[in-house]
Amino acid sequence: MIDLRSDTVTRPTAAMREAMARAEVGDDVWGDDPSINAFEQAVAERAGKAAALLFPSGTQSNLCALLTHCQRGEEVIAGQYSHIYRDEGGGAAALGSISVQALPHEADGSLALESLRAAVKGDDIHHCRSRLLALENTFRGKVLLRDYALAATAQAHAQGLATHLDGARLFNASVATGLSLAELCEGFDSVSLCFSKGLGAPVGSLLLGEADFIARARRWRKTLGGGMRQAGLLAAACHHAFDHHVVRLAEDHDNARRLAEGLGAIPGVEVRACDTNMVFTAFPEAHCGPLQAHLVSQGILAAVGPVTRWVTHLDVSADDIHRVVAAVGDYVTRAGRDLAAAS
Repeated sequence: MIDLRSDTVTRPTAAMREAMARAEVGDDVWGDDPSINAFEQAVAERAGKAAALLFPSGTQSNLCALLTHCQRGEEVIAGQYSHIYRDEGGGAAALGSISVQALPHEADGSLALESLRAAVKGDDIHHCRSRLLALENTFRGKVLLRDYALAATAQAHAQGLATHLDGARLFNASVATGLSLAELCEGFDSVSLCFSKGLGAPVGSLLLGEADFIARARRWRKTLGGGMRQAGLLAAACHHAFDHHVVRLAEDHDNARRLAEGLGAIPGVEVRACDTNMVFTAFPEAHCGPLQAHLVSQGILAAVGPVTRWVTHLDVSADDIHRVVAAVGDYVTRAGRDLAAAS
C-alpha cells in the first residue's frame, strides 16, 4: 500500500534494524544505557542545548515540558490548532491542572505578537497566571520564520514567560530553510523533537533544555510512566535516523510538490497548500467516501475528507506519487460531471 495518511506510518529501514540489533543497552532509569546517553548528547550538542531526555512519544515529551515549566493553576499560551492544545487529549489540564489559553493563528501559522502581548496575565489573584508560551514548527507543514520565533520568544521572556517549541517536524523546517537545528531552537527554553515521523524511527522523541530543567523533567517522566529500561534499541533507531535520514527529507518535500502539481492539474481538485512534506486539497463532501474507496482499491491509503492532508515520507517514492495522481485522475474522469457540479 502507498500510505499518505501521515509520516508516522514509516517503517524501519534494513539499516535501522541492523543498528537496533547492534545497540548496547542498560537501564535508562538508572542512567546506564550507553546508546540512549550517546543519542541524547549528540542531539543536544547539535541543537545548542545543554541536555536531552528520551521519551516514547512527542505527546509525552510536550506534556512533560508543560508540567516542568508550570505549576497547578498556571497557564500556557498556544495556538488554537496547535498539537499541544488540540491533539494531545487535554493532558495539560487533565494531568497537570494547567490551563491553556488558545489564540488564533495567522495565515503562516504564527500567533500575532500583539495578541501574545495582550494575552499574558500577571499576579492578579483573579487570573490564571501565564507562565509559558508554546509555539509549533512546522505547523501544518508551514515553516515558522526564524525572525518571528526570535521576536516572539524575546517578547515572552520580557513578559516573564518561559518558552517551549513543539518541534515534531523541526528537521523538515531545517531542510526547507537551510538553517541549522541550533538556529531553529534559539530563543526556546525547551524543545521537543520527534524521530518517528519523517525521520522514520519506530518510536521516540527528545526533550531538550538546560541541565536543571532536564533534571526536573526526568522526575516528571518517571511519574508519567515514561521511564524505560533497555530502551537503547529504540535510541539506536533514532540515532540512525538522526545521522542518515535528515538530509533525505528534501526528497519528501520534492514529492509533495510533485503531488500538489499533479493533483492541481486535475479538474475539480483544489490544492489549498503545499509546504514541506504536506499537501492539503479540497474535495466535494459527497465524493470523499467514494474517492477513498477507489484509492484503497488501487492500493492507496489516504484520509480523504472535505479538506484532505496528504503526507509524503521515506516510504513514498516519486513513482508512488505518479500512481496516486493517476488514481485520483481516474476517479475524477469517472465521476466527471458530478464532481464538477459539486465543486
